[in-house]
Order: sequence, then structure tokens, then C-alpha cells
Amino acid sequence: MFERGLALIFLVAFVSAYAQFPALLGEHGLMPAKRWVKRVPFVEAPSIFHARCTDRFARTVALVGIALSVLELVGLPDRAPFVVSAATWIALSWLYLSFVNVGQTFYAFGWESMLVEAGFFAAFLGPMRSVPSLVPIWILRWMLFRTEVGAGLIKLRHDECWRNLTCLYFHYETQPLPNAASAHFHRLPKPIHRAGVAFSHVVQIVVPFGLFAPQPFASIAALLIALHQLMLIVSGNYSWLNWLTVVLSFTAMSDEALHHVLPISAPALEPLSPIHQIVLFMVAGAVVVLSVRPALNLVSKNQLMNYSYNPLHLVNAYGAFGRISRERFEVTIEGAASDEPAEDAWKEYEFKAKPGDPKRRPRQIAPYHLRLDWLMWFLPFSVEVNGERVLVGDHDVWFLRFIEKLLRNDKKTLALIRTNPFPDAPPKLVRARYWRYRFSTKEERAKTGAYWQRTLLGEYLPPVAASDLARLAT
Repeated sequence: MFERGLALIFLVAFVSAYAQFPALLGEHGLMPAKRWVKRVPFVEAPSIFHARCTDRFARTVALVGIALSVLELVGLPDRAPFVVSAATWIALSWLYLSFVNVGQTFYAFGWESMLVEAGFFAAFLGPMRSVPSLVPIWILRWMLFRTEVGAGLIKLRHDECWRNLTCLYFHYETQPLPNAASAHFHRLPKPIHRAGVAFSHVVQIVVPFGLFAPQPFASIAALLIALHQLMLIVSGNYSWLNWLTVVLSFTAMSDEALHHVLPISAPALEPLSPIHQIVLFMVAGAVVVLSVRPALNLVSKNQLMNYSYNPLHLVNAYGAFGRISRERFEVTIEGAASDEPAEDAWKEYEFKAKPGDPKRRPRQIAPYHLRLDWLMWFLPFSVEVNGERVLVGDHDVWFLRFIEKLLRNDKKTLALIRTNPFPDAPPKLVRARYWRYRFSTKEERAKTGAYWQRTLLGEYLPPVAASDLARLAT
């Protein structure tokens, strides 16, 4: 179950890379990886793209990753010797690490390192016909422990609302990409929200210690973690973060517990080969050494969130949502077909998942990862709203390049968003506006058909023409 679930997540990740990498990080992308590999040595960011970094090669690497993921999904490497099984998982981990290490801000999410780490240590489980060693099982449980406890402690240390149990008053509305159920969760009574935060603290800080207890306690701990993650899956879009955490929880469930869900008879198992045992001994020693800093990080007052201590992204520090926004702000983008447009002549671009048109139903897109939509969610963090004034800090370079490509109707960039209001000719001007969003009440939803209510606060980027941003095309 663990291997098949992990293979499915790898498949989603490589499909995402195939579809989005060229537009985001390709030769003419928003942040070209080709420039990155020229500045950063291989030893600091190991990646296959140091050898070649073209759009065609990136898509080829993604296709190889897709093919290997499908092979693992159907269990073909399990029929081969240990070396073949291990090589398949290591290849998956290495190919995805290659994207992560050149992905810059578009791949700077905790679940990227999680996938690399899980894929690497899955290599040492061996073929299905072999007796599973406790070494990789305990390493993966240790990874699950760091994921949960890291997330729990970062919350308590960074935001008062986690300590006074009120964060869920805001979270469902202000999370990166709400889904269709998020508004219903947002409207739950406040006592349920407080109970939800308390349950989260117990599951993330107390329960993970049970992962190292005898059965059935380890299975109970894993089941509670999986249940908590399933609640997060239903209430929002967090790429494959929650899905991968559920898959990791399988490593702590006993066969007896899993047979209640999948009554499948286990085959006769073969003992581990001497080579496999030697490799496991070496891996265990390496993990002990690599675990020192992540373990110290958990007890540190200056706890790091989603941090890799080595360029291979193995045995990392994890954590998420240390701070919760109390209000939702959005940046929307509009274009105009003339140099001096009337106010009603501006047309809004729609993204695939991020809130835009208030009447558009929020989508369920996880475990797929829409990287541009996620980066748009971060933009308001650099803005200060002071009364009626919107004070905008420096614009991110990737955002300005994105605007420049909209002004040229760049096909690869337009494929990243949902609608292009200028299909026949590029716009003359593009601007970005700054809004406050909130979920519609049931009454407002029934009256207007809108899922969101929004209030215009000001400009994020004044109207610009292609000539204003031409220098960013180089």
C-alpha cells in the first residue's frame, strides 16, 4: 500500500512538471532554470539539468519519471531482484530532485522535499516477496514523526491563535486555495473550530510518539494521523502534502489492521539477501548522523520550517502554517485592448484555482499542484493596507515577467491560467488590482449566486505596456 500510494504521488508530480516546468522554468520561462544552473555549482544543487537544460530535455525527464511511476504503480519492479527495485525508486527520487534543485521559488514547498526523501528511503524496502526490514520502516516512521511534530510545534511557537484555539475561525477562508467544501467548514460553529484546533494539536504533537510503540498502538496512532489528514484533504487544496502524509502512515499500520480494509493474503516471503542487509546497515548509520540537526530543530526556540540541511533533501525539517492570516487578500490581473481604456473596458484574467470571479465555484485540484496559483497567494504578504492606502513593496521578478508575457500573449504562459480574454490580439495594457475577499454568507449566496464577496482596496500594479517591461524578456 505504501509503495503503490507513493508511486501514484510521483506520477502526479511528474505530470505537473511536464505540464508546467517549461512555462515556469524553461528556456523562456518566468525564472529560467538555465540561468540558475550557470550560477549554482552542481555540488550545491545536484540536478540532471546541469548537463542539459532545454524545454525538450525537461519534458523528456518528466516522461521518464512518469514511466517509472507507472511501473511502480503496477508493481513490475517488485518482481525483479533487490538491485532493480532499489534502482527504480532511487531513479524516481533523483529525477524529481533534479526538478526541485533548479525549481527556485516555484519548487520551494515542503512537500517537494518530502517526496524526494520518501522515494529515496522506499528504495531499501526491497521487492514485495522479501521480508520487509524494520530499518526503512522505522526511517519512514521517523519522517512521518518529523512531519507531524514539526507542524504542530511550529504552530504553537508562531501564532497566538493556535494557542488560544481560534485559528480555524480564519483558516478555511484564508488558506491558499480553498475548495468547494471550505466555505461550509468556515461556517461551522466556533466551538467546533476550537475543538478542531485542539484535536490537531493532540494528533500532531502527542500522537506521533505512538508511531514507535508496539502494536496495536502504532496502528492507532497512524490511523488518527491519517484521519486528521483526510479532514484536511476534504476541506482544502494542499497539493500532495496530506496525501503523502496518509501514505507514510501506512508504514506504522500492522498487516492485521490493514486487512480490515484490504483482505489480501500476503505471499510467502523470502529472507533478505546479504547485500541488502549490508546496505541497510549503512543507510541506518547515515540516517542517525543526518537526524541530529532535524531533531535539535524540533526542540529549538528558533525552529525552522520546511528546511533541507543537505542538497540531496534527505532527513529534512518539516512544518506548515505557522501563521494564519485573519483576512483574505487577492491580487487580480486585468488587461485592456486600447491605450486609453474606459473603466468598463478592462477584462480580468482567470486562474485555474485561485479565487477571482466571485461567482466561480472553488475547485478541488489537489493532489495536483498549480504552482502559479500558489505563488499568487503569497503576493499579498508584501502589501500593507493602511486605511484606504495600499502600500506595495517590491514586486517579485517572476510576477513582472508574468505580466510581460501576458502583454505578448505568450502561449506557454497562457496555458498556466484558465482564461485569456484576448485570444485574437495581445492587450495593450495590463494592471493588477488588490482586493479583500470573504466567503459569501448563505443568504448572500442564495441572493447573488456568488461564492465570494470582494472589496476593491487599490492597485497592486498600475497599468503597464509591453514597452515598460521589455527589459524583462531577456
